[in-house]
Amino acid sequence: MELKKPLEKELKKEFMAKAISLADNNVSHMEGGPFGAVIVKDGEIIGTGKNQVTSHNDPTAHAEIQAIRDAAQKLNSYDLAGCEIYSSCEPCPMCLGAIYWAHLDKLYYAATKDDAAAADFDDSFIYKEFSLPKEERSIPSVQMMREDAVKVFDNWIHSENKIPY
Repeated sequence: MELKKPLEKELKKEFMAKAISLADNNVSHMEGGPFGAVIVKDGEIIGTGKNQVTSHNDPTAHAEIQAIRDAAQKLNSYDLAGCEIYSSCEPCPMCLGAIYWAHLDKLYYAATKDDAAAADFDDSFIYKEFSLPKEERSIPSVQMMREDAVKVFDNWIHSENKIPY
């Protein structure tokens, strides 16, 4: 039993090393930003991702999102409970939200958001925006047609075919 903890710790280091390697390889090949992530289930990597924002012209193609997409496809499930994510850097607000939505059990990260900010990947303005009243945010937010949209929620509530998530 005493061997389990050191072996587990070494395995976790291997998973993080893989995430960091994906980030480094991404920089070497100029495929996107310096970020990598892996998703692990039962001690095996089941999903990998690297930042592909610029190579895919997709602002959501962050490493964590890509790893979540890969793992979800391989597991054929939107629910990644029972899995852990290893990220080369502390996730941005979008990725952190996706980690929660995917129901991942645990997040491990290497570099901090301050380390990322020092490399010109600063997400602090987004966190600040979240705390502002909608009318003070830099992107105007206008509500419209609420009644029509609420009817769709009512249809969902009463649907017998819905798959809750």
